[in-house]
Amino acid sequence: GAKFVEIDLGETGQTAGGYAKALTEEQLAKQRAGLATVIAACDVVITTAQVFGRPAPRIVTKEMVAGMKAGSVVVDLAIDSGGNVEGSMPGKTVEVGGVRLVGTLNLPGLVASHASLMRSGNFTAFVEEFWDKEKKAFKWNLEDDILKGCVITHGGEVIHEGVKKALAESPAA
Repeated sequence: GAKFVEIDLGETGQTAGGYAKALTEEQLAKQRAGLATVIAACDVVITTAQVFGRPAPRIVTKEMVAGMKAGSVVVDLAIDSGGNVEGSMPGKTVEVGGVRLVGTLNLPGLVASHASLMRSGNFTAFVEEFWDKEKKAFKWNLEDDILKGCVITHGGEVIHEGVKKALAESPAA
């Protein structure tokens, strides 16, 4: 259900390096007015705005946070460069009027380890599901719905229905 908030600010542009250019005062005022309405209706807000070589722009004000309902969460992904959210604190989660402001440092760097743990857990659960402990071998029940969706080839033949169909429709076939 997440959506990017798009507010027409006119020409914004970017640097030759692909970074966003700083907004003008008029654009900032227009952005804040539009954001105040949107943020008040949100349960979760994630900010990411950064400008190369400068502190992150403050785009979420304390008034906007105060307009959110208790239990809402604001994640400031720009906290490493100063933060987008007034009141967020580097390396801390703080509560302001019932709204949690998350200022975890280097959050994108932490995601990789969690994704890796989740993937390895999924692989472990998969193998354990089809592992015969007594025979110390994988159980190849190709009628099982899980294996039907995972096994592409078996015994030198393509057995996955979706892959068979794609191959049949391929111009190379």
